[in-house]
Amino acid sequence: MDAQSLALQRPVGRHCLLEVYGCPEALLNDPDFIRRVLVEAAHRAGTTLLNQVIHQFDPYGVTALGLLAESHISIHTWPEYGFAAIDMFTCGDHAAPEKAAAFLADVFQATYYTTQELRRGIVVRS
Repeated sequence: MDAQSLALQRPVGRHCLLEVYGCPEALLNDPDFIRRVLVEAAHRAGTTLLNQVIHQFDPYGVTALGLLAESHISIHTWPEYGFAAIDMFTCGDHAAPEKAAAFLADVFQATYYTTQELRRGIVVRS
């Protein structure tokens, strides 16, 4: 299939990337805290959390994955650097992942954060 035979259809989802810096080590290394904020972030985004998996690494760091009816949310922490990388992919028009991102930057007490949004679409033959 060549580029001329492809057409981008209306995006089907939004993929929000959030990086938080300067966060307290204790928050970033607390799997129970991260479980609670993942649940609340899904709620604030207007999404439906179906399941979640949390893993704490030794000696530190946590990865949390939330399966959403609308797609997913993930949180990966590096407490030793005061850093977390978070992404939330949502399908449909009702979800507001930017609200979850604002909540997460606040609750992780970030001194600095960056966000990026990607529109995810469908490529179809024209």
